[in-house]
Formats: sequence, structure tokens, C-alpha cells
Amino acid sequence: MAIKNALLVDDSKVARFALSKLLESRDMEVNMAGSAEEALDFLNSHGRPDVIFMDHLMPGMNGVEATKAIKGNPETASIPIIMCTSKKSSSFMEEARNFGVYNILTKPPQTEGLKEVLDQLASDVTGGTLPEPPTESASAYVDEDELLNVPADASVELSPKTGDSAGRGNPQANVVPLTSELIEQIARSAVKTHINNRLHELLSSLFDEQFDHLKRALDESRSKQDAAIEERLNAVTEMVEERTRSLRDDVAAEVNLNLGSELAVLKKELKKNSGFTSDHMAELKDHITSVQTIDTEFWQTLQSEAIQQAHEISRETAEDIAQRTIDLFVAQQRSAASRVYTIGLAVSLGIFSVGIAWLSGLFG
Repeated sequence: MAIKNALLVDDSKVARFALSKLLESRDMEVNMAGSAEEALDFLNSHGRPDVIFMDHLMPGMNGVEATKAIKGNPETASIPIIMCTSKKSSSFMEEARNFGVYNILTKPPQTEGLKEVLDQLASDVTGGTLPEPPTESASAYVDEDELLNVPADASVELSPKTGDSAGRGNPQANVVPLTSELIEQIARSAVKTHINNRLHELLSSLFDEQFDHLKRALDESRSKQDAAIEERLNAVTEMVEERTRSLRDDVAAEVNLNLGSELAVLKKELKKNSGFTSDHMAELKDHITSVQTIDTEFWQTLQSEAIQQAHEISRETAEDIAQRTIDLFVAQQRSAASRVYTIGLAVSLGIFSVGIAWLSGLFG
């Protein structure tokens, strides 16, 4: 599983900027907090990051206290925390792991060291081998620079007077007398812690001031550079426009000259060929005459052909009518002859019958 986003907690703007650039080079989304309190507010109001980079020494709540607060919350206890510190001792690393730190990243961070830590984290997340959050019975964190040679169960009391030592019957075995050496050791430890914290605050403030100064210088340099580039571009643009303007004028003049000469030549050609000449009129007249002749001949031919076809149609019609008339007359003649023959035959038969009857004496 790849580590995609991180929460970076550091009171130094320079340190945040440097580490954020290394993380962004690995295509990670980076959210930043300037204090432990701001980091806790971020975790309560935003999404859960894949990893938290926690600075060790910060004003107010330091990195150790912030880690204990994060690991004490069940909703954020499983987020791996990488402590960013300049301490490299094995005892500090062991104590840091006891209160929930996953790993240590030495300051200032380097690309190789960051890569090893993130690769190991990705491997543990994928394999499910992340260490469990510390329990309440885990040993409390103690800074190795502040360790004193005092037993864990010892109490402290003032050194007894010389005369009182005999009057005490059974002094406690674990009572440590508050000697001048112990007071000096405690004072040195307190002063050292105070000086370290103060130096850290001063260095962080100095780094922030240098970072702001450098950022302002870069912004001013960038703005001056942009202004110089814009001014130079404007000058180049004006120079190009001026030169092209004269060039456009020359080109326009040349084009106008060429167009004028071409138009003059065309005008001469048009004048030379303008209107119909007598030759053109004669040609047009001959053409019209030939067209009329052709039309007359065509109509005459068409008319003669139409007349001939009308004569043929009339002749064929007359012949047909005459043939039909003859056929009808022949039929009528045949019908009249048949009737005369029938009448004659009937008369002949009647006369023949009368003759037979007379001969037979019927009329006697």
C-alpha cells in the first residue's frame, strides 16, 4: 500500500518547507500545522492522514506530548508517527518507540533517509506489521539529557545537621539527601533544558525570518524579472510593429502599382474590343440569314411531307369506302336475286299445280 498523504507538524517554516518539498517529490499530498495544538485540531476536523511527521521540540505542547495525545485517542491511535529530531542515540529511539513513535527521522531530513523510512512504513502497512499503540502502563518518556542519577522510588529531603544524625533511629533507606551537588545537578539540567528550548525558539524564529526574507527577495526578484521581461517584450513588440508598418506600406504601394498597371492594360484591351464592328454585323446578318434559310427549307420539307401523307391517307380511305360500298352492293344484289328466284319458283310451282289439277279433271 502506497503512502499517499501526510501531516507535517513543525513550528519552523523552513523545516516545513524543506520536508514538504521532499514529500511532494514522491507524489504525496502534504498538509502542514505550525504547532501540536493545530495538529490536534486538524485531526479532529479533517480526514485521517497516512502518516504524521512530528517535530520533537516545539513551544507549548512538544512533540512527545502531542504523540501521547494522538496515541491516547482511539480514533487516531493507529496513525503511524515519525519523530523529526536531531537526536540519534539508540536509547532515545527506544524510549520514543515506547510512547508510540513509529520511527525517527533525523534533522535536517535527507532524501535517502526519508525514502528508507517511507518504504519501511509502506511494507509494514501492507504486511500488517505496524506496532500496536502503547498502553497506559508503558514507561513514561524521559529525556536522556535530563536523566539524573536518582533511584526511581527515591524521595528527597534536606541534608540533616551533624547533631541530628545520632538522634534519628532508622532513617529511610531510599531517602536521598538534598546536597549541594544534587541541587547543582538539578539546576544545570533545568538551565540546560531552558537554554535548549530558548535556542530552539530563537533558531526557529531566525529561520522563519530568513525564510520570509528570502521569500520576499525571491518574490521581488521574480516581480522585477517579470516587469523587465514585460518591458522588453513591449519594446520588441513596438519595434516589430514599426518595422512591419513600413513593410506593409511598401507592400501596399507595390501592390497598388501592379494593380494600376494591370487595370490600365485591361482597359486598353476593353477599349480595343468594345462594341460591334461592321464585320461583326455582317457575320451576324449572314448567320441570321442562314438560320432563316434552314428554317424555311425545314418547314417546306415538313409541309410537303404532311401533304403527301394526307393524300395517301385520303386515297386509302377512299379505296376502303369504295370497297365497302361494292361489297354492300354485291350483297344486296345477291339478296334481291335470291328473292326473285324464290318468287319465280313459287309461281312456277303454283302454275304447275294448277295444270296438274286441270289435267286431272278437278276443274271439270
